Amino acid sequence: MLVVLSFSTASFYFAQTSDTISKEKDIEQVVLTGVADIAKDRKTPVAVSTIKEAVIVEKLGNQEFPEILNSTPSVYATKSGGGFGDSRINVRGFDQRNTAVMINGVPVNDMENGAVYWSNWAGLSDVTSAMQVQRGLGSSKLAIASVGGTINVLTRAADKKRQGTVNVGVGNDGYHKSLFSYNTGKSEKGWASSFLMSRTAGSMYADGTKFEGYNYYFALGYNPNSKHDFQFTITGAPQWHHQRSFQSTISDYIKYGGTEEEPNRKYNQNWGYLNGEEYAMTVNYYHKPVMSLNWDWKITDATKLNSVAYASFGRGGGSGDFGRINSKSYTSLPRTADGLVRFDDIVKWNQGGVVADFGAVNKTPFIANVSNGIVRRSSINSHNWYGLITSLNHKFSDNLNATIGFDGRRYDGMHYRILTDLLGNNVYTDTSNINNKPNQISNTFDVRPTWNPFGGKTNDIKDQAGYSNDGIVNWLGGFGQLEYTTDALSAFVQGSVSNQGFQRIDYMLYTPENQKSEKVNQIGFNIKGGANYNINENHNVFANAGYYERQPFFGAVFLNNRNDANPFLTNEKVISYELGYGFRSSVFNANLNLYSTSWDDIYRRLTTRRKINNVDVTGVANVQGINEIHRGIELDFNVRPAKIVTINGMLSVGDWYFKGNPNAQFVEDQTNVIVDEGTLKLDGLKVGDAAQFTAALGADFRLTDWLNFDAQYRYADNLYSAFEPGDRLLKATDPANKVLPEAVKLPSYGLLDLGAGAKWNINATQAFKFRVNVNNVLDKVYIAESRTNKPADANEANNWKGINKANEVFFGFGRTWNASVTFNF
Repeated sequence: MLVVLSFSTASFYFAQTSDTISKEKDIEQVVLTGVADIAKDRKTPVAVSTIKEAVIVEKLGNQEFPEILNSTPSVYATKSGGGFGDSRINVRGFDQRNTAVMINGVPVNDMENGAVYWSNWAGLSDVTSAMQVQRGLGSSKLAIASVGGTINVLTRAADKKRQGTVNVGVGNDGYHKSLFSYNTGKSEKGWASSFLMSRTAGSMYADGTKFEGYNYYFALGYNPNSKHDFQFTITGAPQWHHQRSFQSTISDYIKYGGTEEEPNRKYNQNWGYLNGEEYAMTVNYYHKPVMSLNWDWKITDATKLNSVAYASFGRGGGSGDFGRINSKSYTSLPRTADGLVRFDDIVKWNQGGVVADFGAVNKTPFIANVSNGIVRRSSINSHNWYGLITSLNHKFSDNLNATIGFDGRRYDGMHYRILTDLLGNNVYTDTSNINNKPNQISNTFDVRPTWNPFGGKTNDIKDQAGYSNDGIVNWLGGFGQLEYTTDALSAFVQGSVSNQGFQRIDYMLYTPENQKSEKVNQIGFNIKGGANYNINENHNVFANAGYYERQPFFGAVFLNNRNDANPFLTNEKVISYELGYGFRSSVFNANLNLYSTSWDDIYRRLTTRRKINNVDVTGVANVQGINEIHRGIELDFNVRPAKIVTINGMLSVGDWYFKGNPNAQFVEDQTNVIVDEGTLKLDGLKVGDAAQFTAALGADFRLTDWLNFDAQYRYADNLYSAFEPGDRLLKATDPANKVLPEAVKLPSYGLLDLGAGAKWNINATQAFKFRVNVNNVLDKVYIAESRTNKPADANEANNWKGINKANEVFFGFGRTWNASVTFNF
């Protein structure tokens, strides 16, 4: 198969060396498409970690897919709320909206807001041949959102050797998984295919988190001759899962089933029982099939063309609540003694029944609206996405080559709300649509993914409530790269330019003739360069630098969820520098990286809440002037002191903080009246939501050809809560020494994971594999993330490990386990 790589790097990290990609040719064998820019050891001048299929298959188990990268430098991945696929990942302190995620070189970050929903890719680990995270600039030639780095997932190619696999796995909390895959191998006429189907179901560690997910994958390859290679793939992962969407206070984790020493880490405030069955107000369901057609054409020995056309059709959404009971949301109503939502009583109240501790009886039974009665709704976030990436590479000499290319995309996002359960009501009255006001809605829809997502908007406007709008993003980009390579030196300069076109269509807030906004176009670009020098066979050094001007996300283009275009739209600016050193030997490998990234003119939609005339008022500010500095040092190594053992380790120390004090005006959403204005005192404040100090040490023991054992200890420190910059507003009327909230530093923690595997070879082509993993073996109680910043209380009884119990947090999972048996044939 023809593969064109970006020959331009240096430092290459081999996590779990015995199973990861240890030679350049190994990664070339797993690359599906020539547009994937894969970093090469001692050539591409970027900091990179690569994990191969064998490690993912063995060690991921029932963890979330991004967590496999937690043993690599400057990566912080958590399970977030703990629902199936609800994980998130930060790279060098940048969240996944600002970290480019790619599959075979094709970008998958949401084109409106940059988000990545891992539940949409819940089966991706089943079909991954390798996963590479490039921290910082990365080697991708595209103009992508790689402020923190690039995660490139490489799926299996159709022309893998002929082989079949059957896998069955079980785990804690009723987790079970079954999988079947088969590869035909390549025929004499150049045809090959690969197929996979799997089902995963059960519950996650947290209470009230049932789920069911499927995964399918099909690849068809055709290699008619030495000049052409075609690969078609389609993959999808329809799933539904109950969520733990809101962080509870530490006090609640203690109150409902926990103790001061050990809070109830499984507590979930979003669920309860309805008619004796588990019922969640927050359910996520989605199906996002992605298909691509790759064509690699060797025009001459010196000239190659690599192209991929792709399409994605996402259908689904996430549920929540509409309405109130006596001014209280469902999470604020009295609960059971175990802290569960009393859904049976909500239905009873909706129908006019007496629920003593819910307050006054419903005066309009069976008829709900935004302020009277509670129903479950779903926020639909569907899309159609089409793209084409093509690149032409020409080799002028043995040392000099150039690449030019085109990147075009079209994205249509469809956003609206529908009802999924009236909870005993007969109708819900919505007044959001000025063209149909009031709208009496009685139709409800299932919270399960559709297996046929290829249609358009699936729900009539008469069944929609709250909002209904489309977001359209068009993308046209070009890129070029010039590379110079010798045995000792690799150098490159690369640039790209892109134009993003934005348009918004609102079906509820405007009359038909005014529903389309103006079209807004914004140009962005980047330029970067770097060089690697191999001093000798053991030592190499590299450096890179780059400047980005990145277009803001859709929410910065059209303000306040309306068609009002931002008259002051400005690109975000990113300046990045990096230095690296690598050492290679037959026993010991190590990499050392220093980096600095300045991120300026960041757009944030901030909120503030205050009382005016005893009425709660929410103010919103669209601020584009926030600046952050991210810098740090990274070290990773592996050593093989004996044939049967490999030791791996990493250490990363970051210093991530806000720079400057921008001004902000907060306006009330409905009236556009200024309710607050002043200076956001952010300078020097720590950037939160990811550990700024991480370390890991692990060992793999291959005791015999049929028995192996591994252990890893991971440590996280300097972890600060996520911070709302609007909380740091200093108004002109405030005293200069006014005390403003600080980012709360959370307790450090360390986790131990263990695993063991065995293999039984029946014959040359058939074998059984057995695997057991235990994560957080010591059952460590720790806070993985927090979204509030309440300082420690003077009364120690109100604190937990020095953290105010009023803070809303997600605790990390306790001890979990999984076991599997695999038959290869």
